[in-house]
Amino acid sequence: MNRIAEPTRRFRVHARHLDGHQARLIDETSFEAAAVAYLEHFDLQAAIADDHRIGVIVYEVGTGHEHCFTVDLDSGETIPCG
Repeated sequence: MNRIAEPTRRFRVHARHLDGHQARLIDETSFEAAAVAYLEHFDLQAAIADDHRIGVIVYEVGTGHEHCFTVDLDSGETIPCG
């Protein structure tokens, strides 16, 4: 069975503790996928807090929508920033 691929969208992503000018442009299918793609190439050792969580801000370039996620680096759990 052929699956229809989801279209990719352009996102600007950066760690919450970093200035926005250090963001990366990422083409992905969703906000969550963009956050994961960003973290796959991020120097986590420089950013790990005592609780092993990191905040990631994901901005969709085409629509202007923005989401913030907190990612638990031990479990992979992702929740909206509070």
